Amino acid sequence: MRLVWMAAPVALLLGLGLQPAFAVCNISDAKLEEAVLKSPELRNPENRYLVRDLRTLRDAAFLLWSYGLQEDCERLLANIRQLIAAPSMAKLGGNDEDLADEQVAAEEPQRPQGGEVQGKRSTPGAGPLTKIDELEPGLRVDEIVGAEVRSSDDKIVGEVRNVIIGSKDRWDYAVIASGGFFIAGKDSIVVPLRYMQVNQERNSFYLRISSTDVKAVPLMADQEYLWLADDAWRAKNDAVFEKLDSHPVRYDLPAGQQPTTKVQ
Repeated sequence: MRLVWMAAPVALLLGLGLQPAFAVCNISDAKLEEAVLKSPELRNPENRYLVRDLRTLRDAAFLLWSYGLQEDCERLLANIRQLIAAPSMAKLGGNDEDLADEQVAAEEPQRPQGGEVQGKRSTPGAGPLTKIDELEPGLRVDEIVGAEVRSSDDKIVGEVRNVIIGSKDRWDYAVIASGGFFIAGKDSIVVPLRYMQVNQERNSFYLRISSTDVKAVPLMADQEYLWLADDAWRAKNDAVFEKLDSHPVRYDLPAGQQPTTKVQ
């Protein structure tokens, strides 16, 4: 909506023959995607983190441009061009681990540790939960990533850190930072999306197992997502949730009256 709002004054300026100041910064001039396509160094799997970071910087430049901060946008584009020209510069950053941890922590939203432990499913008027694969209309990815996840007994589990779409057997997964809110990639569990529910407001997602049973779910095996090709690991992980097929959730019942599922 912000860009739509900006379109009117931009159109007025152009109609008067004036160029808006923020038009100076042209994101396409950096030719990032062209560089990724042509550069063997950027296509090297060892540098995939750099390509990801360059795209993040490009997105940041776009935000600066959209707010009219054209000089800051152009400075950021200059940094992008510099890294494209010399990818090895990405390895010249500081090696102070304490400072690095502090910088990473600064990226995290400042939420209460562990979120609100007990939810509001038992409050009068709480609407029924809906299975994700029965939603109409469906969910956007940005409505899922970052959202809180709760157990069937309405206890906080964590938040969605990533979504995996279209694995070889067509199972889609949510990667959930478990035990509260964590820096991305730590203490995550993998939950098939088909076994998740969402509340009427679409801001809280629910597992169909209790907070006690969540402890039986194995932690995500690695941060490189190699587990997607590990059939044995996925079978063990998915079995925890497949047991739910024989224990249908009663959507007309509040959390405290749901049938319990015993996980071995």
